[in-house]
Amino acid sequence: MLKRLAAVAATLAAISGPAAAQDVVRLGNLKFAHYGAISYMKEIAAKYNLKIDEKQFAKGADIYPAMAVDQIDIAASGADGAVAARGNGVKLLVVAGFANGGVRILGRPDLGAKTLADVKGKKVAVVRGGTQDLMLLAELEKNGLTWSERPGKDVQLVYFNNYADLNQALAQKYVDVICQSEPQSTQAISNGWGYEIVKPYDTPVGVPYRPLVMTEKMYTEKPEVAARVLKLFVEATKTFIEKPDLAEKYVREQVFKGQLSSKDFRDSMENADYTYDMPAGHMQVTADLMHKYGLGKMVNPPKGDAEWVKLDLLEKAKAELGAKTTSKTN
Repeated sequence: MLKRLAAVAATLAAISGPAAAQDVVRLGNLKFAHYGAISYMKEIAAKYNLKIDEKQFAKGADIYPAMAVDQIDIAASGADGAVAARGNGVKLLVVAGFANGGVRILGRPDLGAKTLADVKGKKVAVVRGGTQDLMLLAELEKNGLTWSERPGKDVQLVYFNNYADLNQALAQKYVDVICQSEPQSTQAISNGWGYEIVKPYDTPVGVPYRPLVMTEKMYTEKPEVAARVLKLFVEATKTFIEKPDLAEKYVREQVFKGQLSSKDFRDSMENADYTYDMPAGHMQVTADLMHKYGLGKMVNPPKGDAEWVKLDLLEKAKAELGAKTTSKTN
């Protein structure tokens, strides 16, 4: 009897063939609350016969050199990082938006500034090459302030390499103002290191959207894999939008390893949203302002979304999974 069952099993295996190996997709990601759905992709990837190999970077600008040498297939970052990479020859495409918001400008507790115009003569810190860098300069310009890394302008810019150091610099009063991401800005407020001066969403950038990018190589040479990646992305994001308790649990326990309180998570997500979408023209507005401010040191700044914003796979995935366009802004 056992021999007969073994023979039947062998016959069925021969008919069906060997199980297809999972396609490995190498993901570059950042450690922020609103990047959580991107991390969650690896938890459900097997459903799409994919394996997500996630590598976390300190900031978005660090991801793209790895993408340029074919070490990363998809990446989550600020729009400015994607623009700078594309403008310097990295062959990438924007295939979705995954988050919006997530920026605050904070002052040290005793500063007393009510608007950004009140910080004239102060030191203002930001991480170089992040979304916050562009948002800060746009807000300074809107308030009629000039800036430089050297004394002599209305504000002196101080650049840091990571977001944790920004909070420490504000706490120690080494700087007067920081432009920070989430949940780090919420943590700075809850720890008494700073207070919110403004959410810088009233400039031509508007509410910043973060793009999910993919190499042209994957998009053109592995279209079937690329389509599965977008379906995986949509399902992970849809899950986080529809199940906020799951999203909180995953981000706090898996992404931040218990180092983020429930209150800080919820407060930070009051200033950010998970999304699928990339508004028309948003990447070009970002590119134009970056070129204006000299950010990214681009050899060939992108001109128009048509050549590198490809949302066809996203729209197909959304239709198949019943995902609605997300329109909430902060």
